[in-house]
Amino acid sequence: MTRKLLALVLACTAVGSLAACSHPTVVQTKDGQQIVAPDEPEYNKKSGTYQYEDNGKKVQINKDDVHSMQEVK
Repeated sequence: MTRKLLALVLACTAVGSLAACSHPTVVQTKDGQQIVAPDEPEYNKKSGTYQYEDNGKKVQINKDDVHSMQEVK
């Protein structure tokens, strides 16, 4: 009985971990370009840019260039 309970707890933990993963975000720029970021870009107050990582590279978008951001569901 304890093995079944342990398996159930581990399965629930795994499902909960997957549910907490971030969702891609579409960034609409003022010039009409749409950029898909793998997760929600972080705002850096000091530099005035939104930053995210894409394929191991840091990408920055100037705050003034962003029209809107929307999470893809």
